[in-house]
Amino acid sequence: MFFHDCFVNGCDASILINGPTAEKTAIPNVSLRGFEVIDAAKSQLEAICPGVVSCADILALAARDSVVLSGGVRWEVPTGRRDGLVSQASDVANLPAPNDPITVQIRKFADKGLNIQDLVTLVGGHTIGTASCAVFSYRLYNFNNTNGPDPDINQAFLPQLRALCPNGGDGLTRVGLDTGSIDHFDTSYFANLRNGQGVLESDAKLWSDPMTQGFVQRFLGVSGILGLTFNIEFGKSMVKMGNTELKTGSQGEIRRVCTAIN
Repeated sequence: MFFHDCFVNGCDASILINGPTAEKTAIPNVSLRGFEVIDAAKSQLEAICPGVVSCADILALAARDSVVLSGGVRWEVPTGRRDGLVSQASDVANLPAPNDPITVQIRKFADKGLNIQDLVTLVGGHTIGTASCAVFSYRLYNFNNTNGPDPDINQAFLPQLRALCPNGGDGLTRVGLDTGSIDHFDTSYFANLRNGQGVLESDAKLWSDPMTQGFVQRFLGVSGILGLTFNIEFGKSMVKMGNTELKTGSQGEIRRVCTAIN
């Protein structure tokens, strides 16, 4: 949720606002879950110190805590964000899409001041969580109008995905993005990419494209390649992303409730 927020008008909790044309109504956001967790935290904070803690800061801290609760390493989250006053579904085009080529992914991240290592690191957040069949089933049956599967999918993995997402089946069925380890923050997601078990097309391309494959290898500690520690780098990249297009000082506001501007 934090990622989806920061890529649209900065980290200003605009993803939390309700409304018929708000960001959360856009197709890439309709499957986001956990809004009630943020609302509950806001309610308790307002009871103790009204008008002090922004929804944007709550979202940033909750993102960190969800990683820690999933077995990841804690990082310090800078605070002081203010909440945005605009939330439009039409702005969500900035968000990286599950079928974006690597060049487009790189450009979208660069537009937010994030480099290729940040891209691979942050997309590694898919080590926890799920995606609906509707998002990726085209890869299983009719990739690029070929009437066949995406060749990046491991042939032994394909039947498993097809069993979870039958052709013409329920598009709302959710599938783990990190096969065999969907609730634990670890590097198995990157091992799956190497093994042709990336669920999303954009994930699979992290391995098939040489511009990003090297970073995947470094997270996996491939022999002869200077390694990176995923847990540590993830926190660094989250802080970097969390500083995107901040609203501070007199910009924005501190919302009383996260679902509506004051």
